[in-house]
Amino acid sequence: MIRGVLAATAVGVLALAFYLAHAAALSRLGEQATAAADSRVQALESVLATQRAVAAILSDDGMVKDALLRGSSGAQQLVSRKLDQLREETGSNVIYLLDTEGVAIAASNWDEPVSFVGSSYSFRRYFTDAMANGTALEFALGTVSNRPGLYLSHEVSEGGAVAGIVVVKMEFDVLEASWARSPDQTRVSDDKGIILLSSASDERFKPMPRLQDKLNMTSPVPGAPDWTLTFSTSTAPARQAGALAAGAALGLQIILGALIWRSGRARRRAENATLAARRYTADLQRAVEDRTRDLTAEMAERRTAETRLARMQADLVQANKLATLGQVTAGLAHEVNQPLATIRLLAENALALQKTAPIEVAENLGKIVRMSERIGQITTHLRGFSRKATGQVGSVSVKEAIDASVMLTASRRRVEGARLVIEGADPELMVRAEAVRLEQVLVNLIQNAQEALAGRPDPEIRITVTVDATHVMISVADNGPGLRPDIAAQLFTPFATSKPDGLGLGLVIAQDIIRDLGNELTADPPLPGQGATFRMRLTRA
Repeated sequence: MIRGVLAATAVGVLALAFYLAHAAALSRLGEQATAAADSRVQALESVLATQRAVAAILSDDGMVKDALLRGSSGAQQLVSRKLDQLREETGSNVIYLLDTEGVAIAASNWDEPVSFVGSSYSFRRYFTDAMANGTALEFALGTVSNRPGLYLSHEVSEGGAVAGIVVVKMEFDVLEASWARSPDQTRVSDDKGIILLSSASDERFKPMPRLQDKLNMTSPVPGAPDWTLTFSTSTAPARQAGALAAGAALGLQIILGALIWRSGRARRRAENATLAARRYTADLQRAVEDRTRDLTAEMAERRTAETRLARMQADLVQANKLATLGQVTAGLAHEVNQPLATIRLLAENALALQKTAPIEVAENLGKIVRMSERIGQITTHLRGFSRKATGQVGSVSVKEAIDASVMLTASRRRVEGARLVIEGADPELMVRAEAVRLEQVLVNLIQNAQEALAGRPDPEIRITVTVDATHVMISVADNGPGLRPDIAAQLFTPFATSKPDGLGLGLVIAQDIIRDLGNELTADPPLPGQGATFRMRLTRA
């Protein structure tokens, strides 16, 4: 008994699901079909209105009336050309002008082998009806083209009398082709039920078929009183929606039955599962604790290694700086010794002249002060350059960094007679950097340029500063022999060098410094007969 009730309930649920889903889908299909039918009616109405307007405008055209009333071949030829141009602009198939006897005196196809000019169309209903009523509409096959189309005619009157008839023929191949691309069916029939237009061209001029198992929407066509548009779409999607809903309901019933059947087994397994879960949780907790200890030790070891690596990198940068400092110091000895010798000589002269020439003594003392200041500048830049970098980034003057680097490298450049040109170093221009590290990169690039100029007849180093909205570009260029292609390919590779006593780390460290500042150091591609050019890109402060 209970099983019978459950079976009946299940069947009832399936039927109800099918009915509700089918009804809802059918309603949606009806809305879509109504919208599609209205859209097609509007498109057809627009085409009819356009062609009807063409006939009405031509019926009141002075050139048309003149051709009918005067009957001269020249006037008729002008009208034919005008009709041909108007046909292209409006999308008509053919436009022609009939006199009161139904003979075509002008036509848009006047220059074609199938021209209507001279043919009589007095037997056509669109001619007789327009002569009687002023306008007419007829759908028929063309006597020349044998192609179906709609003929719209309008009388041309002058002084209350009919002077002729304007006829516009339009075909609907494009419109029917657009309908045919849809899986749905569209037909236009007259008041006798004869199909005039169809998405299936083989149905034309046949009676409307019986539309079964279809959802059909009909609508009259404004502008064509006897025409009715029928839009037909399949109801299969509604049946499919109902079947899917019924299938879903059946699946849900099966799932519910399976759940009920499995619920008993689930209760029996619950205690065993709970006990197993407790054991698993305990094992997992122990495994997590063991792994946490291992990861903590591994992370501490990695932090120690990273700290050691950072310290080694800093030491390597400082070692490179001290090596550069050794090269700079050899030249700075001359820079300091020369002012010291001058100071000593001036002091001795001042002692000898202090009683007999006080003015000369004052001049000597002034020179001593200036020489002392120069020595102080040299030692200050040297002491600053030798400091170890702190890693703290701030605002650094581009001009001061260039001036300090130029002073530290001045002695060797002076000995070799190299000319130094500095362009665009604005005293107020600041960048985000660390002064010590920026000077180290500049000294490295200037020294490389000086070494490349050894033995050149007219050595020159050019330092150029260019600025945009966010960055500053400093280039160091020389007119030396330039970079060899094999050296340029591995320019920033550690231990790659063309110097017999070089380590190949200077440019690598310089590039690392600029990268650490969030920017880049690059070298221009080597060109024959052109020296080397290095460019560092820095962020404006």
